[in-house]
Amino acid sequence: MRAIWALLLALALPCAPLSAQQVLGCDGHVARAENLMEPWDENSRSFSGGRTRLAVLDTIEPALGAFYVMILSPPFDPLGARQCRVVGLSQAMGFARIRFDALASAYDPLSGLSFDLPVEIYDAAQDAPVPKRLRLSVNQASGEITAQIEAAQ
Repeated sequence: MRAIWALLLALALPCAPLSAQQVLGCDGHVARAENLMEPWDENSRSFSGGRTRLAVLDTIEPALGAFYVMILSPPFDPLGARQCRVVGLSQAMGFARIRFDALASAYDPLSGLSFDLPVEIYDAAQDAPVPKRLRLSVNQASGEITAQIEAAQ
């Protein structure tokens, strides 16, 4: 079964670089309540007095790319709801693994919140997940969220 998924993944992403990532809206199939990874207290954390929250989503399939990071953060809309974003390789492909227990965070008044999170991305050439680092920044004033994949240290 693993070989079938590897083949499907290789065919689906022939031109996609391993370091690609996307910050997506929460209007797709990924950001649904049943995808919140349990136990919730181990896979979700809040920052800035509860104004920003990161949570792990598990879509179950594809098995080698089922994990995403959901970000709820300011700015708030007129009704008081936060913006919602999902970070993965694409709408159809997340990470092979997210080590949320190793999440590191920092705050800089000029740039906002920053996060460093170990992840794994499936590499078809090696037929295995490879360790990487997901770097996120959240500017709570502007609402800008950036994501970058880097080599694991």
